[in-house]
Amino acid sequence: MAKIHAYLNFNGNCEEAFKFYEKAFKTPNIGTHRFGDLPADPNFPIADEDKNKVMHTALMINENTMLMGSDALENFGHKIVSGNNTYIMLDTETAEEAKELYTALTENATNIEMELSEQFWAELYASFQDQFGISWMIHFEGNKKMH
Repeated sequence: MAKIHAYLNFNGNCEEAFKFYEKAFKTPNIGTHRFGDLPADPNFPIADEDKNKVMHTALMINENTMLMGSDALENFGHKIVSGNNTYIMLDTETAEEAKELYTALTENATNIEMELSEQFWAELYASFQDQFGISWMIHFEGNKKMH
C-alpha cells in the first residue's frame, strides 16, 4: 500500500515555513538540500540569489506521514500560484491533538474558513490557510463515527 505524503512548493520562503512546521508538529527537520548544492551544470546555471533557496526539505509528522517542500525557482520557469484546489487533511486521534494542531497552525493564518468546531460529520473540524498560504483541514471524528 502506497503512503501519501504532502509536497509543498514555496516562493522563496520554504525554510521559514518548515521552521514553523517543525514547531507546530514538534518534530525536527530530517535534512535540507539547497540549489547551491547541485553540481554545476552550464546548461542550468543557478543564479547567485537562488543558491541558498531550498531544493528539497522534509520532516516526519509521524512514522507514516512526511511533509516535504521546496522553493520554486522562477529562473527555471517555476511559478507558484496559490489556490484552494489542494488541502492537507490532518485526521487526529484525539480532540486534544486537534485543538493543539489548530492553535499551532493558525498562528498568523491568512484565512480561517471554518473555526475548529463540531460538525455533523465530525466532533471537531476546521479549514484554513496558514501564514504561508498552505490550505489545511483538521478533523477529529470522535463521536460522529459513520456506521
